[in-house]
Amino acid sequence: MLLAAFSGEALAPKDEPVNAQALTWTDIHTLGVEGRGWSDTKEIYDRLPAKAEKLVRPPVWGLSRDSAGLLVRFVSDAREISARWALTSSNLAMPEMAATGVSGLDLYVKDEAGQWRWLGVGEPRGQTNTTKLISKMSAGEREYLLYLPLFNDPKFVELGVPNNNFIRQAGAWGAGERKPIVFYGTSILQGLGAERPGIVHSAILGRRFHWPTINLGFSGQGRMEPEMADLLAELDPSVYVLDCLPNMGAADVKERVEPFVRRLRAAHPQTPILLVEDRVHANSYLMPGTAAGHAANHAALRIAFANLEKSGVENLHYLPADHLFGDDGEWTVDGSHPNALGFMRQADAFAAVLGPLLKPN
Repeated sequence: MLLAAFSGEALAPKDEPVNAQALTWTDIHTLGVEGRGWSDTKEIYDRLPAKAEKLVRPPVWGLSRDSAGLLVRFVSDAREISARWALTSSNLAMPEMAATGVSGLDLYVKDEAGQWRWLGVGEPRGQTNTTKLISKMSAGEREYLLYLPLFNDPKFVELGVPNNNFIRQAGAWGAGERKPIVFYGTSILQGLGAERPGIVHSAILGRRFHWPTINLGFSGQGRMEPEMADLLAELDPSVYVLDCLPNMGAADVKERVEPFVRRLRAAHPQTPILLVEDRVHANSYLMPGTAAGHAANHAALRIAFANLEKSGVENLHYLPADHLFGDDGEWTVDGSHPNALGFMRQADAFAAVLGPLLKPN
């Protein structure tokens, strides 16, 4: 009886056929794509300006074409929402990461209490996709948030609602001007290991604080180079979060951190800057060499922090790695990159430091 009842349930939204002719389609760039630090990009879903192609190393430029952290917020009265999108790369997934995170879409909705809740995911089946994100919702006008792929570059993304419904751009994140939090880092920030784009800690923090964020995570390439300091200095954020140690050794930290911070501080005398220690590999308790590398990195960053403060750099903050992910080893997909639990724990650790620094103008 139970099996028969269950087998009679309606198909999941992703398996329901989409009648494209019965829908009004809206290209999301007309709704205002967020998470972009620059408008003068080569393509609309790039994360660095077009000029950066000649300024940064090729691997950084290549990763900047991925749409990690980009999103669109919109309002609709539709009971179902569909999406169609095309992707540049045919590599939809990675060995340690599902296609839904690499190349998928992730839909959230603001509930009656004003909090963001997960609603539906767009599962990529190929380079071109059309799917229902959600259907059969109760009636009502609501605000939605759609995250774009973490490790793929969309050619276009469109949202479809029934022809008798509307879709329009959402308003401000909250009262007062809210300059974005700019995160600069590595594969962890770009979201390697995340099952869905909305799971990344920067995205979690954006929803938690109702605050715009910019994700400048570059897998294996977050190395605090002077070219990136100059590019970041062009932005006007509420906070800079510098989280590059997973891609740096102690010698790199000693050489690059202080000049990087000084370049930012010269352009923005009062903007808070948060320095973050690198996470400790989950198996480092039995790996003396790995543990020693982390300890050397942390020591070098603490010295850089002390030197900067001693020289008069103000509004500088520090996040140690002690509680980034917990000590049980359950936070990771491969010992280095977080799973959903790890991203949530990391978001909690960041929130404790960032919360007091976020003040709407």
